[in-house]
This record gives sequence, structure tokens and C-alpha cells, in this order.
Amino acid sequence: MSDREVERGSGVAVWRQIGEALAEDIRNKLYGPGEQLPPEPELATRFAVNRHTIRRAMGELELSGLVRIEQGRGTFVQEHAIDYAIGRRTRFSQNLAAQGMRGHLELVDSQTLRAPEIAKHLGLARNADILHVQMVGKAEARTIDVSEHYFDPRRFPGMAEAVRDTGSISRALAGFGIADYTRKWSRITAAMPSAPVARLLNQPKTRPVLQVEALNVDIDGVPVQYSLTRFAGDWVQLTVSDND
Repeated sequence: MSDREVERGSGVAVWRQIGEALAEDIRNKLYGPGEQLPPEPELATRFAVNRHTIRRAMGELELSGLVRIEQGRGTFVQEHAIDYAIGRRTRFSQNLAAQGMRGHLELVDSQTLRAPEIAKHLGLARNADILHVQMVGKAEARTIDVSEHYFDPRRFPGMAEAVRDTGSISRALAGFGIADYTRKWSRITAAMPSAPVARLLNQPKTRPVLQVEALNVDIDGVPVQYSLTRFAGDWVQLTVSDND
């Protein structure tokens, strides 16, 4: 543990000094990746400050990407980013399995709506009904992305239920006879998350996410799924490949 003491009146804010001391502990491997930092009361005693000051220091450490704060659980040292491959056949569970991790999708919400631009991507009339399915992608117990998926509800009736029951887009599509599909195009950008997306990702809304917009098609080239996925930027690094 760093023996650095807080110096009041030094010209450097107390909360910043605490953050630097904890960052030094992390760099010195006192707390390893994924390990929980001491709770606020213990840190408040260690530095002889109130919990609000500790909370401010933790917030800055989170913004720097050194730690993550999970509501109701505590503060944890950030792990190394997961390599997530974007290619002709992008499969969530397979991407994680290749790294020895279990991945699955959980349904958050579904609704039927009208969205002319998305309908265009799916090859539908501008006023056509579209099924919107929102999901969170998890690696083990860790949420790494929030995704929006759009389907033609006439072609895939009951898709939301199929995704909920299987925890997989690929398995749900297979139930409708789509044994294989490929990525027609992907567009990767950085963006700021909305407050609801930030909450689902357990991150501040001031931290950017990696955003992947994509269109998948069946073996005949007919669109089956348009998606917009927001990855936690400190959890995932995207790699782009032309391979299957």
C-alpha cells in the first residue's frame, strides 16, 4: 500500500491526492485486474477524510479508466480489454468462446415501431412495421455491450421471444430457417452514450463507447437484421477482419 499521505494546503485538492495514491497502488499491483478496492468507509479512515471526498476520488479514477464502479457492489480494478472480431460472420458467443469466456445475450425490451431509415436498410417500405429488440451482451457476468436489433416482424414472427429463450441471435434466426448469414457492411464510430445506455453498461455517460452499425443478410443477399451495438470502450477493443 502506498505510504503517501494527504497534504492539506499543498495546493493540490485532497481528493486528487487520494486518487493518485490509489492509482499508485494499482500500478504497483497491490490490487490486480478485477480485484475489489477497499470500501468507502475503510478508505475514508485511511485518508482521514469523509466519504464524499473518497467518492470524488473514485469518480475520477473511473473516468480515467483505471477502475469501474458497480452500483451496490463496489469499485473494481479494470481488467484488460476483450478482443472482439468484426468480420463476415460476427457471432457474439463464438467471439468470446475463442478467448475462453462464456457469452450470452439478455433481452431488455422489445417493441414494434416505424423507422423509415431502418426500414430502408431492411429493404422494407418506409411505413412498414419493424420489430426492435434491445439486448445486453455479457461476458461471464460482465455487461460489455448494449445492442439494438431490428427485424421484419412478418418474416420473423415471435423473434423477440426466440431471442429471449435462446439468448442468441444466431440460434433464434436458425429457428426461422436462417442457418447462415453474413455481414454485408459494418460502420464503426465513437459516440457518447445516452443515460439509459450508460446505466446498462455500468459506466459514466461522459465516457465514450464504440458504436458498430451493421447489416446482416442471408445466403441470397436478403437483409435479415439491422443492428446498432454500443460497446463499453474500456472493456472491448474491436478488430476488423475479412475472414469468416
